[in-house]
Amino acid sequence: MIKEYQYQSPLTDNAFTVTIGKYAEQANGACMIQAGDTAVLTTATASKEVREGQNFFPLTCDYQEKLYAVGRIPGGYNKREGRGSQEATLNARQMDRPLRPLFPEGYMNDTQVIATVFSVSPEDPPEIAAMNGSSVALSISDIPFHGPTGAVIVGYIDGEYVINPSEDQALHSDLNLTVAGTEEAIMMVEAGANELSEDVMLGAILYGHEEIKAICRFIKGIQEEVGKEKMAFSVHKPDDQLRIRVERACKEDLLQALRSDDKVARNDRIDQIKKETMDQFEAADWETFAQEKGDIDTIMEEIIRDEVRRLITEDKVRSDGRAMDEIRPLHAEAGVLPRTHGSGLFSRGQTQVMSVVTLGGPRDVEYIDGLHAEEIVKNYFHQYNFPPFCTGDVKPMRSPGRREIGHGHLAERALLPVLPDLEDFPYTIRVVSEVLSSNGSSSQASICGSTLALMDAGVPIKTPVAGIAMGLIKEGEKTSIMTDIQGLEDHLGDMDFKVAGTREGITALQMDIKIEGIDKDIMTTALAQAKKARYEILDVLTQAIPEPRKELSPFAPRMITMRIDPEKIRDVIGKGGKTINSIIEETGASIDTDDDGLITIMSVDGESGERTREIIYNIVKDVEVGDVYEGTVVRILKFGAFVDLGYGKEGMVHISKLENRRVNKVEDVVNIGDKIKVKVIEIDDQGRINLSRKDLL
Repeated sequence: MIKEYQYQSPLTDNAFTVTIGKYAEQANGACMIQAGDTAVLTTATASKEVREGQNFFPLTCDYQEKLYAVGRIPGGYNKREGRGSQEATLNARQMDRPLRPLFPEGYMNDTQVIATVFSVSPEDPPEIAAMNGSSVALSISDIPFHGPTGAVIVGYIDGEYVINPSEDQALHSDLNLTVAGTEEAIMMVEAGANELSEDVMLGAILYGHEEIKAICRFIKGIQEEVGKEKMAFSVHKPDDQLRIRVERACKEDLLQALRSDDKVARNDRIDQIKKETMDQFEAADWETFAQEKGDIDTIMEEIIRDEVRRLITEDKVRSDGRAMDEIRPLHAEAGVLPRTHGSGLFSRGQTQVMSVVTLGGPRDVEYIDGLHAEEIVKNYFHQYNFPPFCTGDVKPMRSPGRREIGHGHLAERALLPVLPDLEDFPYTIRVVSEVLSSNGSSSQASICGSTLALMDAGVPIKTPVAGIAMGLIKEGEKTSIMTDIQGLEDHLGDMDFKVAGTREGITALQMDIKIEGIDKDIMTTALAQAKKARYEILDVLTQAIPEPRKELSPFAPRMITMRIDPEKIRDVIGKGGKTINSIIEETGASIDTDDDGLITIMSVDGESGERTREIIYNIVKDVEVGDVYEGTVVRILKFGAFVDLGYGKEGMVHISKLENRRVNKVEDVVNIGDKIKVKVIEIDDQGRINLSRKDLL
């Protein structure tokens, strides 16, 4: 039976329609959400059985962009959609993050949520329809899920919060915040901001949550009417007697190993204890050991988890001995690499990142062919790499995964508000962060390293940016908020709250949690601690390099921009590109032209760039009476000589204007090929240029 439900927010203009029972009937749960002309089908499907040996929850969220949704045909030879764009990957991550903590512990069936974008209008963001659709599909399905969740985008325009701003509104917004949560608590935050204060940011999150509460109540109503009964699943727990034996064998050793602040030494010692324990149980009864091996490992992991959390919540002691609001030792260095355009090395404890800046021209911009009204052109992009050696592992080298793409996007957002305007600094800027060592918070270290690299490259950023990651351990009513979480605290903790910004305010925010939401008090405390830490890091960055360098690297290209009459672009290009190619051949510079009259010259040195600019200037410059040229005689007639002035311009010297005396024959003074200086004395009403040699004698 087809059901249709209308959502109209009691608080804002937010509205959408949910259709159930009409599409994808074989999925466990499915719905079509339509907001304006945006339509997204979201399905939720789960395997009927758990794979043998499965010991984790395999959830996959996919966001499928279809270019027919905006009336376009894919480019290239293969006229079909291929691998998802970076934006599709980011949207899939945003679907995943609020859902994952809400599946019950012990549920391990393969589960897949797919959002397919069928139609898009610039007024209604499809990613929000996908996030809310995933909540509806899971809630009405038989898949165990402790939802529903709701999601909105919050903008901040002229001092007012706006829910789900259109593409045009987003261009004028100081905030692009995606927030998701349940009716009771906030589950996920992702934001880029224009140096907003903690109060404004917190207000935006809470404003979005009010809308989310209404969406959750709406979805609960649908679930009560058409939702399926949730499937039963069994949860395997290790035997209590086995737990006692394992704890007796290794608990004290594991607790002692956790006291080390060196990640490598700690992990090596824990691995050694685990191996010794396994060997001990195998030697005692190898047949029983084969059946209990997985449970023994689970028990040892639980010992580690419980002790780390107990130390933090009860004793307020972290494994490396730091206070709750203490940052690990910091190191910052600019100009590390000799031939790159800019480089920066930043370390926080055992996390170390090398960021490198490369400057390019207009032809180096990144084109993004997504579901936007117009093709996006990016002249700044940030990329993040996480090679296996940074955690001491050996793994195949593959293309960037979702995590790398997400961290690179976060760093990109953090630095975007402080970059110079394109008119003031017309370079294309590529920043690459290479994680050399990781023990937590490498994405925030990449922001710090990139600030150093940009200033080393001479990019006139408005002010430095730093990032810090906050953590949370929550046991009942006891909560501990930690500044600068390391890998162990991230892995065993309940929250990863990343905050980046300047001394003036926040530029990027990302929050993920593993429990069923956090409240206003926790966020307020976390933001306050993050601000204090951010200031400490900014002090270290500015000690390494106080301000952007005044000069570009000698290895960076020099760029000159000039604006000419758009009608004269064709004169610069010439027939079949002859003129522009001859300039490039003569000077060695590269030239990019825009239809609006903007010309960009890239050269390896300033001299060749200036020569190129001079040539183009002379090509497009209108000849005026009084101008002096050195030209070449190209034709001779009885009444005078025609002189090529260069740059496609030609004039005539009448025989009476060749000398201060009477000239009987033109050839008595000049011949074809002679170089002579001439002055423009007249431009007639037909545009013919009359010259004089006599006036310069």
